[in-house]
Amino acid sequence: MLSSFSIGQVVATSSIQSLMSSDLSFHTFIYTSLMRHEGGDWGEVANEDHESNEMALVTGCRLFSVYECSEIHSFLGDRIWVITEADRSSTTVLWPSEY
Repeated sequence: MLSSFSIGQVVATSSIQSLMSSDLSFHTFIYTSLMRHEGGDWGEVANEDHESNEMALVTGCRLFSVYECSEIHSFLGDRIWVITEADRSSTTVLWPSEY
């Protein structure tokens, strides 16, 4: 289900921000991931998380997406998480190890 919603203020952990500042391809990957998240493409989440996200669009709960990084950035982690708060005030981009 493709459904747009407000992602609020976008924030990223310092390690994500640092890599975005030094690597244009990673910056583009983060931007694309945020657009996918906002459009209701949850990436590589488990089925239960996909179902929770679809329900959260109706109930106003937290939204969670997972996107696979390219091999170039895999030394920092093989995926990023994108989490939008239930009140839609902010969305955070982070490595799973930073949760």
